[in-house]
Amino acid sequence: MRTRVPLAASRIKLHAVRACPVRQSYRTYATALPSRPDIYDVVCVGGGPAGLTLLTALRSSPATSHLKLALIESQDLIEAKTWELPADQYANRASSITPKSEAFLSEIGVWPLVESSRLQPYHHMRVWDGLDSSSQISFSSQSPPIATMTENPNLQRALLRRLEELPPFSTFDSTKVALIEDGPPPLPEDSLDLSSFPCLTMSSGKKIFARLLVGADGLNSPVRTYAGIPSRGWDYERHGVVATVKYSERIKYHEGDNAAMAYQRFLPSGPIALLAMPGEFATLVWTTTHGKAAKLKALAQKDLVAMVNAAFRLDNVDLEYMSGLNDGITEELTWRSGVIGVKEDEARIPRLVESVQEGSVASFPLRYRQADSYISSRVALIGDAAHTVHPLAGQGLNMGLADVQSLAKTIEHSVKHGGDIGDEMYLDRYNNEMWMQNNRMLGVTDKLHKLYGVGSGPIVGLRSLGLKMVDRLGPVKGWLMKQAGGMGT
Repeated sequence: MRTRVPLAASRIKLHAVRACPVRQSYRTYATALPSRPDIYDVVCVGGGPAGLTLLTALRSSPATSHLKLALIESQDLIEAKTWELPADQYANRASSITPKSEAFLSEIGVWPLVESSRLQPYHHMRVWDGLDSSSQISFSSQSPPIATMTENPNLQRALLRRLEELPPFSTFDSTKVALIEDGPPPLPEDSLDLSSFPCLTMSSGKKIFARLLVGADGLNSPVRTYAGIPSRGWDYERHGVVATVKYSERIKYHEGDNAAMAYQRFLPSGPIALLAMPGEFATLVWTTTHGKAAKLKALAQKDLVAMVNAAFRLDNVDLEYMSGLNDGITEELTWRSGVIGVKEDEARIPRLVESVQEGSVASFPLRYRQADSYISSRVALIGDAAHTVHPLAGQGLNMGLADVQSLAKTIEHSVKHGGDIGDEMYLDRYNNEMWMQNNRMLGVTDKLHKLYGVGSGPIVGLRSLGLKMVDRLGPVKGWLMKQAGGMGT
């Protein structure tokens, strides 16, 4: 085992940088060099939106379009290329794309290929406290919108279509990485030294070498493990329940007061959000405990619909009572709504949900993770391999796209200056730009989750007062919206 110190920790710089810890490397060496080694400039492990966007950005730039690229993806990309759903169905994996992310995707030629009929910009958003309905904050933006909702498969298909328009690269899909190790030490007669290059052995037995290995391979990243980079954080002991829902009547959005609106209510067990999709559809994201998530997924459709409608209308005490029922949930909601006198007002609460799309209900565990560094010698991490964020702010995919934009510019800078794209001296630009920026977003979402997880005591009153004050301060709200939209400085 070798101990490796990042160059960022040993060089003197004129500007402040985050100190990188000494990392214990667990890299091993390949035993022999193939007679004709297959060497790539950039090898990306992971063909999700982050990995595909990086390859697209590199191929779209005149400075990096000549690089020899490879993609390794465990899934069959043919399915992603040919993804289709009927016009009245939507994938439950959907994301809100900020104006900054949209501009980047447009710059590299991807956004025009996203099926526009399945996109929904939203111009208004209302967020309120589940324990004090008068404590709320509202955002509005006509141009640009606050964000645009898109299904992840719609974006992934557009990325693959854009890549087909660009110079070809090597794709190894339906293929897993069996082993990552350093290249073998050179023999005395060898003129080629690949001992510092990552050597990837695929499930097919094929070996390739990378000047720069990019991990876009998710939470349990094998690339991050190979690089010896720790990832720290915790599990929230919460699950996010997602589904595609249909409102009781078709909504016709226009660029006015009734333009698409997103709703989010912070309950003590976690926030619930309805994010507009085209027509009468919306994406549900409900953060709750593991037990409640399991029960929501097991409910009959009419009872799940009743629980969603109740979560935006009833007091938390009523909602807790209803969550303990095994039947009669729909009738209970009708009775309680009548007693309380719930007023349907789209400026305050979403329209009544009528149905849940069959097969769309799913859940996933929520975690906080941040890698100690996004780089190592000849390694860079992007997306969930680098960080995992609570979904309450809808920033997960946008953070990954920002990683890609920064890393692509870093590689371009290295190429233009005749540098080694795998050298930490150049990769530091990416790490220094993105680590602290992402750490701030991770910290904000984590603190909001903990703040609104408090169900009683003085904190409830203080947070209500604070939210009301922010809602009345136009400049502060404007700054918050710019930060959320990725347009802040």
